[in-house]
Amino acid sequence: MRCFLFIAFWFLAGCGAFAQSEQLAKNFFDQGEYEKALKIYERLYQENPSNLVFFNGLVSSYQQMEDFDMAEKLLVQRLNNTANNPSILIELGHNFELQDQNERATKFYEEALQTIEGRPNYAYAIARGFEQYNLLEYAARAYERAMEINTDRNFNLQLARIYGEQGKIEEMFSNYLDLIEDDMKFYGLANREFNRYITEDPQAEANVILRKLLLKKLQENPALLYNEMLSWLFVQQKDFSKAFAQERAVYKRGENNLQGILNLAFIAKEAKDYESAEEIITYAIEESPSPIFNLQARHFLINLQLETANPEDYAEIEKEFQSLLTEYPQADGTLNLKIDYANFLAFQLDRKEEAAEVLKNTAEQVNTDFEKARLKMALADILVVQEKFNEALIYYSQIQNLVKNDVMAQNARFKVAKTSYFKGDFEWAKTQLDILKSSTSQLIANDAMELSLLISDNSLEDSTQTALRKYARADLLSFQKRTPEAIQALDSILVNHKGEKIEDEALLSQAKLYEQEKDFEKAEHNYLAIIDSFGKDILADNAYYFLAELYANELQDPEKAKGYYEQIIFNFADSIYFVDARKKYRMLRGDTIE
Repeated sequence: MRCFLFIAFWFLAGCGAFAQSEQLAKNFFDQGEYEKALKIYERLYQENPSNLVFFNGLVSSYQQMEDFDMAEKLLVQRLNNTANNPSILIELGHNFELQDQNERATKFYEEALQTIEGRPNYAYAIARGFEQYNLLEYAARAYERAMEINTDRNFNLQLARIYGEQGKIEEMFSNYLDLIEDDMKFYGLANREFNRYITEDPQAEANVILRKLLLKKLQENPALLYNEMLSWLFVQQKDFSKAFAQERAVYKRGENNLQGILNLAFIAKEAKDYESAEEIITYAIEESPSPIFNLQARHFLINLQLETANPEDYAEIEKEFQSLLTEYPQADGTLNLKIDYANFLAFQLDRKEEAAEVLKNTAEQVNTDFEKARLKMALADILVVQEKFNEALIYYSQIQNLVKNDVMAQNARFKVAKTSYFKGDFEWAKTQLDILKSSTSQLIANDAMELSLLISDNSLEDSTQTALRKYARADLLSFQKRTPEAIQALDSILVNHKGEKIEDEALLSQAKLYEQEKDFEKAEHNYLAIIDSFGKDILADNAYYFLAELYANELQDPEKAKGYYEQIIFNFADSIYFVDARKKYRMLRGDTIE
């Protein structure tokens, strides 16, 4: 037993010494100290000549020292001892390529490929050997030939990756589609790869290639998968009518599940294609056999109509709300409907007391703490609109106790701070905001930081906080949907407090309000004023980004948009808009998005 333990201890100690020496050699190699690495690899290889890692380290060290003859000698010796190992043939080819002897290198590469004819099982190792030196054409040939010889072998995944690196877009897409056909588990991977190449431009090369491939596949094999993928492609191009045609085909030929159509309506709404969204959801309502689905879809349609409604449309929208509430008085899903109805009464129709009454009556019908919290949040927001700040603060505080560990509790805390700010209690608001700077919700943390900075920046120079009080009032008017009054209040600040800290904040807020009013030229003027006068200050990146968005989406001037996105990329690397600006800049430039 003692003898056995001694042998085991000796073996483990030897392994540990080898590992330490190997790591030391690797460190020397990585640091460019090839002679030191060579000496260690020589000793390790002499002690253990079967170890491939030691051998490769030794050969690489000789190559880095440009002793190609010695590297060749070692490789030929190993080749003779391993019955023409194809991996060694690739290494020999690489050794000649390093000497710019390309003809001799090609000879060995071709010889390595030739071994697949007799030993197709070696294809993967051979291809990986070529990939190691970025010899992608040879690697692809290795995989392709192995699949020709043995049709049961599937290297579509490896080939798709190589084709992508080679810029062979059609071959890459085709291989990924073949993969998905064989096994749907590859769908997510393929979709991520497609996302790198597909853009919003339907005429972009990759978009055209994928569309043609999918249509061809659909003709050869009318599987629902290809309709779904065509729908996905059209969504990326924001062509929702074509995506709808594909989703209809999926619905009619599938299991009569309308969820895909409902999802498409939501996506179209998010993209602000309200006309397509309405067409899609109307179809879903007509086809729906389910009362719950019908409720959700009709509720969605009302919210969709509100996006573009004018005051003269409000009477008809109120009828729709009341019709749904009459049909589904106690059904699951009506809480959201009642909250939206109350908000409509308060914000669009200015019937705040009635809105609050709707929510108070609904309180008797909710059971869970989460539902109670949502109801109290909506009621508190309406109380803020009514300027019943103290009552609103009570509800926000209750929410924090109802859902302590939920993001809604943090949102309620932020609204406590915002309400205190509306009241003019800036010190208490800032105390709450400073706590929320470390919120788990990045959106709340960013909002808290911005409002905290606004308060502190505009309290230092003006102890009376006169300009800040006026700004908070304008902010409240905006929240109350009294947009023209809010714009006028900000005008007063810009005239009477010009040159003070609040000026850039007022310009930015007013620009966003002008956008709501569709007065894009005035919004543009404000953003440019911030850039001209406050181009190095904290709101500069906001102005550049929002101006770029304005040019891209409303003023239809992509060249100007590109220029302002570019400013963020080069001058505001720490901006929260940096990643988005870079992506949109590259899309406008026509790059492949990775």
